[in-house]
Amino acid sequence: MVRVPARREQVTYATGRGLSQQRARMLVKVGRYALHFRSLKAIKDVLVVGWRMELSAQYPCYGYRRVRMFLGCDGHKMSPDRARRLWRAAKSQVLRKRPRKGVAGSRPQPQARRGPNRVWVFDFVFDGCANGHLLKCLTVEDGFTKEGLAIKVDGRIRSGRLIEAMARPSTGRPLSLPA
Repeated sequence: MVRVPARREQVTYATGRGLSQQRARMLVKVGRYALHFRSLKAIKDVLVVGWRMELSAQYPCYGYRRVRMFLGCDGHKMSPDRARRLWRAAKSQVLRKRPRKGVAGSRPQPQARRGPNRVWVFDFVFDGCANGHLLKCLTVEDGFTKEGLAIKVDGRIRSGRLIEAMARPSTGRPLSLPA
């Protein structure tokens, strides 16, 4: 689809080659009003662009939304779409936030305890029987080797059984726990 400004140029080219303006408009399908239309966007935006450039230089961390609010307070009301269009036309960018350094918890701590049988991971998995009863499965695995250490399946697993299941792998007993 060719836009109206490009079709206007085509009409101008055709009239320069000897075609009448009316015939050129009919061939290119441009209305009489559209042929002589001049956009006022550039004229309206000149004043606002200057203010916007000033504000974005003064506040480099603010984006087009906040700069639009500042312009609105100064009496230059505009829609969010217009503010975004002007911001993109100027190819303005907001400065990226750099991650803070030296803040506690921002960097991963080195794990001194690496190796098999040092860290265990447990999880509850739920399943259902054909008769509608809910089964709860407690699985315990080694965090380093990803080896399954224990599995406890029951209708309910209370805290005492959880402590027992977590103590079993450290004693070296069989991997499956009694019911």
